[in-house]
Amino acid sequence: MKVRSWLRSTCSSSTCISTAKDAIVPPPTPNQLVISDSSSCSVDAQASSSASSLTSQDSTYTTRSHTSLESNLSILTLPSVPSLQKLSPEALNLSITTLCITSLKPQQPAHVNFLALNNNLLYAVSGSQVNVFNTTNFTLFDSFHVNNDSSSSGSIKSLAFCDGKIFTAHQDCRIRVWKLTSSSVGQHKLIATLPTVEDRLRNFILPKNYVKVRRHRKKLWVEHYDAVSSLAAAENLLHSVSWDKYLKIWRAKDFRCTESIKAHDDAINAVAASPGGLIYTGSADKRIRVWGRAFGEKKHVLMATLEKHKSAVNALALNFDGSVLFSGACDRSILVWEREESANHMVVTGALRGHSKAVLCLINVCDLLLSGSADRTVRIWHRGHDGRYCCLTVLDGHAKPVRSLVGVAEEDSGGAVKVFSGSFDGEIKVWKVMISSSSVKTPIPMSSFQCG
Repeated sequence: MKVRSWLRSTCSSSTCISTAKDAIVPPPTPNQLVISDSSSCSVDAQASSSASSLTSQDSTYTTRSHTSLESNLSILTLPSVPSLQKLSPEALNLSITTLCITSLKPQQPAHVNFLALNNNLLYAVSGSQVNVFNTTNFTLFDSFHVNNDSSSSGSIKSLAFCDGKIFTAHQDCRIRVWKLTSSSVGQHKLIATLPTVEDRLRNFILPKNYVKVRRHRKKLWVEHYDAVSSLAAAENLLHSVSWDKYLKIWRAKDFRCTESIKAHDDAINAVAASPGGLIYTGSADKRIRVWGRAFGEKKHVLMATLEKHKSAVNALALNFDGSVLFSGACDRSILVWEREESANHMVVTGALRGHSKAVLCLINVCDLLLSGSADRTVRIWHRGHDGRYCCLTVLDGHAKPVRSLVGVAEEDSGGAVKVFSGSFDGEIKVWKVMISSSSVKTPIPMSSFQCG
C-alpha cells in the first residue's frame, strides 16, 4: 500500500517527512507519531502530488489518531512579519459575552470536515455524508450521500452554493451537484457529477485535450486526478482546487469546465473568490497565488504570488468587499494582506498570533474574523479603525481540532453573532457571541459593522 497523506485533510506541507519515492510502508497506527522536527504538519510530501486512485482507505487514514496532530506539531514562527494584535477589548470599549447554546451530532459518528449555511439550513459534512440541520430549532432536516453508499465516493472535503444548487467536493476526484427538491420534507437529489459525460465526450477524441499526470498515465484536462480539496463560488462560476495542484473553473448553469490551470507546485488546500473577480489559492508549497483576467481577456492569468508563510497554507478568507485577505497556515499564524492600489495586488500588513497549533479554518463575519485551530479553540478577532486587531475572546469546548467554522449575524437578537464550529471530535457546537459597549452595557447592533 502506497504512502497516503493520512493527515493531509488537516494540513499539507512540502517540508514534512520525506520517504523514498513510491516506498511501501504500512499506515500509521493510532499511537504512531509522524511528525518532523522541522515541520508543523504531519503529511507525506510525496503523496500530496500523487495521482493514484483514491479509495475509502484514504478516509480511514485521515481519521486516525489526531492526538499526534494536537500534541506534536512543531512550531515555526514568522519573525519578519510584525504583529497586528495590539489592542484589547478594554481599549476598544467592548464587552464580550459568549454562550454555547447546544451541540449537534451527525447521525453517523465521523469527523466534521466542513460547515456551510444557506438561509436557515446548516449543511454539515461528516465523512462522506451531508447532514442538514434547521438553525432555528436545531433539528435534523435531511441527510444525504451518494447512491445510498456512504463510502463509494470517499470523504467530502468541501461544499458550496451556486446558482441555486449545492456542490460537494469529494475524495474520489469528482464534484457532485445536488438540488433541494422539496423544502417542506427535506429531500436533496443528485443531479450531476463533474466533469459530466458530455464534457468528457466533447474532449476525449483530440490528444491535445489530455495532460500527463504521471508516467504512462494521462487524464482529460477537465478532470481532477486527486482529491478535490476546496470549492468557492462567485458570479455563477464554481472554482475548485485539488491536491493535484490544479485550479478549475466551472459554469454553474451547464456544469461545463471552462478553464484548468496548473496553479501550484504542491497540493492546493484552499480557494477564495472575491467580488471583483480575483481568485486566491493557498497551497502546501507555502504560497498564495492571485489569479485574474487581464482587461479584454477571457482566461485567468497569474497576477501575483504572495510569499510570507513558513509552512503549508490551510485556509483563506476575504472581508466583505475583498480588499483584505486573511490566510492561516501550519505555522500557527494568521497573515493579514491588504490591497495596495498602486501595485494592484495584496501586500502583507502583519500577523495575528495566539493559536498554539496549526490554523485550519478562517471565516469573516461582518468585521469579525474567526479562526479555528488544531489547538481545539476558536478565536474571534476584531479590527480597530487604525488597522490594529484585538482578540475579543477564545471559544474553548472541543476535544479535538476545529476543522470548520461558519457564522451569521442576528439583527433580531440585539447584535449577536451565531457561530457554528465543527471538529474532529464529531460534534458541531453552536455559540452565541454578544458584543456590547463596556460603558453602557448595551448590545452593539451588527449594522454598525461592515457586513457588505
